[in-house]
Amino acid sequence: MLIYIVRHGQTMANKERILQGWKDYPLIENGRDAAAVAGQKMRDIRFDECISSPLMRAKETAQIILRESGNDIGIIEDARLKEMNFGDYEMTSLDTTYELKQFFEDPLSCDPFPNGENVRMVMKRTQEFLRELIARDDGKTYLVATHGCALRAMLNFLYEDKNDYWHGQVPPNCCVNIIEAVGGKAKLIAEDMVW
Repeated sequence: MLIYIVRHGQTMANKERILQGWKDYPLIENGRDAAAVAGQKMRDIRFDECISSPLMRAKETAQIILRESGNDIGIIEDARLKEMNFGDYEMTSLDTTYELKQFFEDPLSCDPFPNGENVRMVMKRTQEFLRELIARDDGKTYLVATHGCALRAMLNFLYEDKNDYWHGQVPPNCCVNIIEAVGGKAKLIAEDMVW
């Protein structure tokens, strides 16, 4: 069983360093181009199923990858794959507040954002999704489209150092992580690949 997990392509909010969270933005041209390149690089892969966050930027990324890789399958939405809800901090510049500085320096100790979530809440829902998928143990190949913070939250239990939440960096736009799962046991075989 193989699971390809991709972070969405670039949006205007990414480009302008603005926190999106659950706000819904489409990809910009650069984001669509990166998704197309990723899809072209995956032309030899036959995906059995595609599961995406319901947010537009993730779904659009998945659509482009499926089209460019020659996979004519639909997309199943799962709300557990949504980005972290930053509540009152959504649409805030990433460079302006102490709370966001703390979030990037020590996310595991942060309280929930007002009217939003914290990292541990995102880990709970995204890991529930991934563990359910791994438990299928069906030998299929999956494409999963999600977001930066959600991706790190989902993969945290597979990282060697679980206290290094960001795993060295925020995942780049359109990066691909690959999980191989056999008998309900999973391991990362590729991390943050960008073409």
